[in-house]
Amino acid sequence: MIAADTSTWVAFLEGGAGEDARLLDKALEDRQVVMVPVVLTELLSDPKLPTGVAETLSEVPLIEVGSGYWQRAGELRAEVLAKRRKARLGDALIAQSCIDGGVPLLTRDRDFRAFAEAARLDLVLGS
Repeated sequence: MIAADTSTWVAFLEGGAGEDARLLDKALEDRQVVMVPVVLTELLSDPKLPTGVAETLSEVPLIEVGSGYWQRAGELRAEVLAKRRKARLGDALIAQSCIDGGVPLLTRDRDFRAFAEAARLDLVLGS
């Protein structure tokens, strides 16, 4: 199983090239993708997203948000910020979902490296 960040989903949906888009395509074909709830929210926030695409994205199984998730995400973000690294709230929530779900995060956003260094986030960087 693997989860993809918004940056990878957008590149994939736009038909963009890149190792991450190729890996996401393969994982979708093999039904090995789970959706991070925050990523789904970000994707569905696009007013130009076609209805059919929105419906398909909504069918990807979600990573469940477990008890204590919000506290762990806050602590993770605090740890990254304490190291004077960039730690956007959405990124912290995405990272914590993947850590809790035990799934690697496929992304082209290099900011996630700070979360991989601070915690057990398994990162697959593409471009």
